[in-house]
Amino acid sequence: MTDTFAACRLFRHVCTTALILGAALVVGAEPPSVNEAPAQANEWGFRPIDGQRSEVNPPAFSWRPQDKARSYILDVSATPDFSSSQYHAEELSYNVHCPPQSFPGGTWYWRFAYRTGDGRQSSWSSTRSFSVDEDSAILPLPTRAELMSRVPTTHPRLFIRPEQLGELRQRAQTDLKPIFDNLCRQCDAMLAKPPPTEEPSKYPLGMVRNSDEWRGIWWGNRVYTIKALDGAATLAFTRLIGGKDEYGQLAKRILMDCAKWDPKGATGYRYNDEAGMPYNSRFARTYSYVYDLLSEEERAECRDLMRIRGEEMYRHLFPRHLWAPYASHSNRAWHFLGEVALAFLGEIPEAEEWLWFAMNVYACVYPVWSDADGGWHEGVLYWHSYIDRFTWWADIMKSAMGINAFAKPYFASIGYYPMYLQPPGTKDGGFGDLVENKKPNMNATLVSILAAQAQNPYWQWYVDAIGGAKVQNTYIGFVRGAMPAVAAKPPVDLPSSRCFRGTGQAMLNSNLFGGEDNVQLVFKSSPFGTQSHGYESNNAFLFNAYGERLLIRTGRRDSYGSEHHKNWMWETKSVNSISVNGEGQTKHSAESQGEITDFACTPLFDYVAGEAAKAYDGRLNSFKRRILFYKPDAVVIFDTLDAVKAATFDFYLHAINAMDIRSQQDIRVQNNGAACQVAMLWPNNLAITQTDKFDPPPRPRIKVVEYHLTAQTRQPQRQVEFVTVIRPYRADQDLPGNPSLEKTSDGFALAIPVKAAAGSSSAASNTLKVTFNPAADDVQALLLDSAERVIGSFASGQK
Repeated sequence: MTDTFAACRLFRHVCTTALILGAALVVGAEPPSVNEAPAQANEWGFRPIDGQRSEVNPPAFSWRPQDKARSYILDVSATPDFSSSQYHAEELSYNVHCPPQSFPGGTWYWRFAYRTGDGRQSSWSSTRSFSVDEDSAILPLPTRAELMSRVPTTHPRLFIRPEQLGELRQRAQTDLKPIFDNLCRQCDAMLAKPPPTEEPSKYPLGMVRNSDEWRGIWWGNRVYTIKALDGAATLAFTRLIGGKDEYGQLAKRILMDCAKWDPKGATGYRYNDEAGMPYNSRFARTYSYVYDLLSEEERAECRDLMRIRGEEMYRHLFPRHLWAPYASHSNRAWHFLGEVALAFLGEIPEAEEWLWFAMNVYACVYPVWSDADGGWHEGVLYWHSYIDRFTWWADIMKSAMGINAFAKPYFASIGYYPMYLQPPGTKDGGFGDLVENKKPNMNATLVSILAAQAQNPYWQWYVDAIGGAKVQNTYIGFVRGAMPAVAAKPPVDLPSSRCFRGTGQAMLNSNLFGGEDNVQLVFKSSPFGTQSHGYESNNAFLFNAYGERLLIRTGRRDSYGSEHHKNWMWETKSVNSISVNGEGQTKHSAESQGEITDFACTPLFDYVAGEAAKAYDGRLNSFKRRILFYKPDAVVIFDTLDAVKAATFDFYLHAINAMDIRSQQDIRVQNNGAACQVAMLWPNNLAITQTDKFDPPPRPRIKVVEYHLTAQTRQPQRQVEFVTVIRPYRADQDLPGNPSLEKTSDGFALAIPVKAAAGSSSAASNTLKVTFNPAADDVQALLLDSAERVIGSFASGQK
């Protein structure tokens, strides 16, 4: 053994000497250059963004990977000439880095370089700056050695630590006894009828990918895997906290049966990641919970298997995910790899690297579909799916390494996204894949977890208002039952509307407390574009009133990427937006971007504006949509489009039921007891058609009928303005009069009859007068009572 160590030391000395000599040979040569090509839309980019304030302190640094790099160097200074370096890190393995220290408030400068395999250092990158202040969240990432030292050296390691077992066993007989007893009943049922553990089959030769038959096997193998291995984890955990020894023995038997499955077979990560990801995470949990029951030979068998499976995940994710992290499934895979790493740390040689990689993903490039305001690009269903799973990793990080995910700005605001998108009683799920008809109560259990983790009383109010959280009778629910509860607080001091600018969505509500009384407009103009599951076109809106969906997004996902999915739902024609010469925005693309350019929320008025020209692949110079919402009685939409060449323009509206087209200025939409009038006031003489056909239709098993209205300009022109008024009302009530429009020298002047305020002594209606000056990009509104007295006002640009 001594000779072996001596040989290793000699080998390292020879290698180091060779590197030094190699570097010396090129002294005087030009240093390798740095590739600083701007990031593409699907790339993470250079961060912190030059000249911007960082939401976190220290910021997570990111730069373009360099082809010849063996390692990286990061330099941070208080001066742009780097005459003194306040933070310097070398031998960085990744193109991202989160320092283990925060910086004093002020402006800072950073640059990076790299070293090649032969020891040469590149030139320095351009100098970039950032600032931090007292409001920046303090979030250093501990060093690799420090993180590894925090992980328990014994088991269990996932969700709980060995030193917690005594307390949890006590609580299993006191306040957590109902959950424990339920776990025991589940385990007894598995003892009576164990889950099957025969390895599932691969796809038959010749099966068409994404066909209904293919999907049955693809998803069926996921369900089968979870039944076996999550069942094993349940048995193993319940035994640990005081359950029968038989639970542990069955868990061990299931684990070892599943260990015989081919790691590159039907449940392999690269073959079917929807089966591979739960296999890896549940196997790791079960292994950690039955570790004391396994022989050394059984542990070795598990190690050999998970070394293959873990390395397969790691090689798929690294280094790609650190620079191009927008692949949807990869945003789950990395933290499941982290679970494998924790369970096998100290046993699998690569496990430490896997864990360090996972922590760098968390610190530097997660979450990707979000913003600091709490928004989410892919829609509430995928938000629920991804965040629900991430909360497992948040719990694990906190338990195993003392890292609090909810200190990140996004997670500190995360609960506001469902709360503003789906107030109690709402029947719509907003934008995103598979969200139609999603109800708020689907959020209750997840938001209760978020409220407890973040100790946010408004989110707990939301949970209670949408029906309360269901008791989680699972091993994770048992652990979470030990978390401190948070008292609910109604959002009486919060604004009724909220803008998630970084994800390009605004939720305008008249009443956060109940959908039955709420009028809501949801607007999208997103810097994430139309990629992934947030594929709807920009400058689109949804309109709901009194608990019903009125102006909607259309289509049904029959299969991801099907003809209907990609050629209807991904197209502009499926949403309430505008096309040019019959062509919509670039579909399903990170390049197809919009931007929310203005937002205001006041007690009487909300205002949002978006620009979406970039999404039209060079056909438009500008597409500005401005929306003024007088709560709850009127929405005024001003659209201005400037085309590169003369074109016709199609203004789309969609509804669940056939629209009653009485005239261009009086289009009625009704769904159950809610209705709205759409008045298309400008331009005159639009060609209006309506159909209930999809082009192309969904697969025959999907039974859905929706209505699609197109209002087309009759003559090609380079510039066009649309002025539209939407007035909601209850179907058993009448609207006061009709809106009118006057074309003025500098724009438009509107007069819109609206109901008198509740409690008003006058039976007469009020009048909302709105002016729009396109050249000045100016919208102003006055609310007049029946005596022409001003009782409210708004001007765009106010906050």
